[in-house]
Amino acid sequence: MKTAGTIGTGTQLCAVIGNPIAHSLSPAIHNAAYEKLNLDFIYLAFRVKDVQSALAGMRALENFRGMSVTIPHKIEAMKYLDRIAEPDRAIGSVNTVINEKGKLLGLGTDGPGALKALIDADVDVDGQNVLMVGSGGAARAIAFTLAQKTRLNQLAILDIDEIMLKGLVNDLKAGTDARIVPALLGHDTLISAMKTADVIIHCTPVGMHPNGDDSLIPSTLFRTGQVVFDIVYTPLETKLLFEAKSHGLKVISGVEMFINQAVLQFEHFTGVDAPIEIMRHVVMEHLKS
Repeated sequence: MKTAGTIGTGTQLCAVIGNPIAHSLSPAIHNAAYEKLNLDFIYLAFRVKDVQSALAGMRALENFRGMSVTIPHKIEAMKYLDRIAEPDRAIGSVNTVINEKGKLLGLGTDGPGALKALIDADVDVDGQNVLMVGSGGAARAIAFTLAQKTRLNQLAILDIDEIMLKGLVNDLKAGTDARIVPALLGHDTLISAMKTADVIIHCTPVGMHPNGDDSLIPSTLFRTGQVVFDIVYTPLETKLLFEAKSHGLKVISGVEMFINQAVLQFEHFTGVDAPIEIMRHVVMEHLKS
């Protein structure tokens, strides 16, 4: 990590914004990577409610190079950007903003990060029934990536927010050929969806620290052979993953997606290859402590 004596007028600022943000490991992982490569960058975390003002400030500050955008700002942030990368315009959410001489470019690394986590875990979703719980920014990115890059049989999506759910479903049907099966999240719809789901991807903040004892999916609904992927990474093993593992299911921690997307963000911000093993080591040490 940079000390006060090594920060100068040329130091590039990167940051993560969200609400809440105290749980974020992004500063630790990015700063360790900057230090490893001796880059003149520093990365901070900011709790932000007013996204428009935050992005206006970024645009005005010449050295504010990159921004990671997390819950709940991934959709709203798009309104205030100058340009959005073409694949992400259809997705309708971004988690990465790059300041190019006062012009803000938005793009996403969540979807590619999640797909890589599935591939690395030897999970092939081709021909499979995928159940996604949640329809927010990260869910949008993952849903579009799976719909465009794989040959899944169907994608069921459950959420309590009817407007957000309908928006995602309409966009997926307009922009992809995937078979989409939406429903409002409730006791009966969850039971029905779990009966046919091969891969379950949990995309809500439920179970995130400090509410680590919560889970939206009762363990009684698990079936042999299912895969459970929880994008929450704090704690490292959520209640959902613990119970799925206890039932003998293959599980994928959100830390895999987090590391993958952070590596992509780092490379967009700096223009150099990320020191992946250093970034992974820092994350795992923080989560195990």
